[in-house]
Amino acid sequence: MNPLERLALRLIPAARFDVREDYAKVRRLQRQLAALPPARFRTPTWDTFSDSGDGRRVPVRVFTPREQRREDLLLFFHGGGWVTGDIESYTPACATMADLTGCRVASVDYRLAPEHPFPAGLEDCYGTARRLLEDPSLAGLPDADGIVLVGDSAGGNLAAAVSLLLAEQGRPVPSRQILLYPVTHWDHDPETSPFESVRRHGEDYRLTTTEIRDYLDLYVPDPELRRSRLVSPLMATDLGGQPETLVITAELDLLCDEGEAYAGALAAAGNRVRTHRVERALHGFITLPRFARPLRDAYEVIDDFLDAGPAGSTAP
Repeated sequence: MNPLERLALRLIPAARFDVREDYAKVRRLQRQLAALPPARFRTPTWDTFSDSGDGRRVPVRVFTPREQRREDLLLFFHGGGWVTGDIESYTPACATMADLTGCRVASVDYRLAPEHPFPAGLEDCYGTARRLLEDPSLAGLPDADGIVLVGDSAGGNLAAAVSLLLAEQGRPVPSRQILLYPVTHWDHDPETSPFESVRRHGEDYRLTTTEIRDYLDLYVPDPELRRSRLVSPLMATDLGGQPETLVITAELDLLCDEGEAYAGALAAAGNRVRTHRVERALHGFITLPRFARPLRDAYEVIDDFLDAGPAGSTAP
């Protein structure tokens, strides 16, 4: 890294916040920052029924690229530790995703913890995905092969859990999924975690072990439930029948090893998987400006994956 990059990384810990105490303030700040882009990002919003059983509707904002090069719809679950983030704060990132992939992007505004702990957010994501997969005409698609699940961080966790749940219940499973630095395991204690990246990058960079543990506490208050396959996909005993998967990790992220471990577990279960580690990247890089090198690196790989189409990936 050059000296400026090193200085920037050293300054990150000074900007820490207390997840438990400050999550509401973080939400407001994220929305204020996201309001800065031009009005062209404000696009029509769909409403789809969730599977929660109470008939509530889940807002889904659709982003159309400047130049549509693919018919695929990217069904996106945002990050934020299941506690922060929404379709407003992720508007710039979704607009960038649409432009750089040439696909429409449908961002799901699932319920957040701690007001709505597990499984509320998962129910919203599952219900939206199930509805669109069972009736792709709602998205203007001839068949479900054009629906690709995408999620970053906690959203990557939700995408993986949605795919597991769809397969278990005998529902249509998406042909492809893209998991960006996903949470796949429950243990982020440096003393007990099975992953070296937790110890190597858990204190110095964008996401810390304290923060991810606080997020999990708010999302799943019951410690035993955190070992569930729907919270920790790496704990699943049956990973068969999963979508073709692209897992993208960040080199300087404490979640790096567990994301790659999940890719390995999917491949071992007979699924088609591709893994890519973005060098010198921090957690959350998908929200960087579109000229950032880690973002460009990731989208080159995403473009290759989408170009291959269903059944085009290869196992590592």
